[in-house]
Amino acid sequence: MSVKEANISADVFAVCLTHAMSTEKEEIMGLLIGEIDEHSVCFISAVILLRRSDKQADRVEISPEQLSAASSRAEELSRMLDRPMRVIGWYHSHPHITVWPSHIDVQTQAAYQLMDDGFIGVIFSVFNQEKATNKSRVQVSCFQSAKQGTGYDVNYERVEIPLHIDPVDFMSEACVQSLAELASIIEQEEEESYKRTLKVLDLDLTVAVQNEAVLTKNMMQIFEILVGPLMAVFESRIRNNETTIEKLHKEKEELREKLKQLALQRPYSTTSV
Repeated sequence: MSVKEANISADVFAVCLTHAMSTEKEEIMGLLIGEIDEHSVCFISAVILLRRSDKQADRVEISPEQLSAASSRAEELSRMLDRPMRVIGWYHSHPHITVWPSHIDVQTQAAYQLMDDGFIGVIFSVFNQEKATNKSRVQVSCFQSAKQGTGYDVNYERVEIPLHIDPVDFMSEACVQSLAELASIIEQEEEESYKRTLKVLDLDLTVAVQNEAVLTKNMMQIFEILVGPLMAVFESRIRNNETTIEKLHKEKEELREKLKQLALQRPYSTTSV
C-alpha cells in the first residue's frame, strides 16, 4: 500500500524544522508518528527525536533499539492524543545540499518499506542560500521508494509524495515536550563528544583548552537556536491562554445579563384561593 499523500500538522513541522536547523555540520534525524487512513492518506501528528550515537555529515542511521523505543513512545502518544498512533515514517536533514534523497536515502527507505509499505521519508534541506537574493531557503520533500527491474538488475527510485501542512491553533503538549527534549539531546551529544577528547593520551594543553572553548560555544548556540524558540512558544501559549480567559469572562458576563433579562421577563405566577 503506497501512500498517496501526507499531511503534517504545523506544530510537528515546526519541531522538525527546528531540529534540522540545530546544526549545519551534520545530518539529524527523527521518527514521525501518526496514522494512515483507508484511502492511503498519511496524517503526521507527533514526532520522536533521535539521539545520534555517531555524528556524520552525509548520513544518519536508526538502531533497532531506537525503533523499539519509538514504538513504545507511539503507544504513549496514542493515549495522550486519544487516537491510534504508530511510527509511520522518518525525517532527516540535508544541510547545504539538495532536498532530493541520495541513493543511500532511497535504499534506506526501501528497507523500511519492507517492514511497512506505508512508511514515508521526509527531508529538510536547510542552510542553503538563493544566489539571486542571497536569502536563506528551506525546502522539504516527502518520498517513498519504488522497485525497478527484476532479478539481479534491481534498483530503487524515488517516488514523490505530496506533502501538506495542516494549520493548528496552538502547539500540542507532545510537540512542546519534543522541543524541550531537543535541547537536552543536543546537549548530551556535545558533552559526549567533549568527553571523548578527554580520553586522548598526552593531549596538548592548548588543544584541551580549545576543546573546552568549543564546548562552551556550542552550548551557547543551543541556547540561542533551541531554548529561545521554546521560550517563545511558552510565551505565545500564555498570551493565547490570557486571551481565552478574557473571552470566557466576557461570555460569562453576557450569559449573566441574559439570565437577568429572562428573569425580568418571566410572568409572576398567581395562586387562586
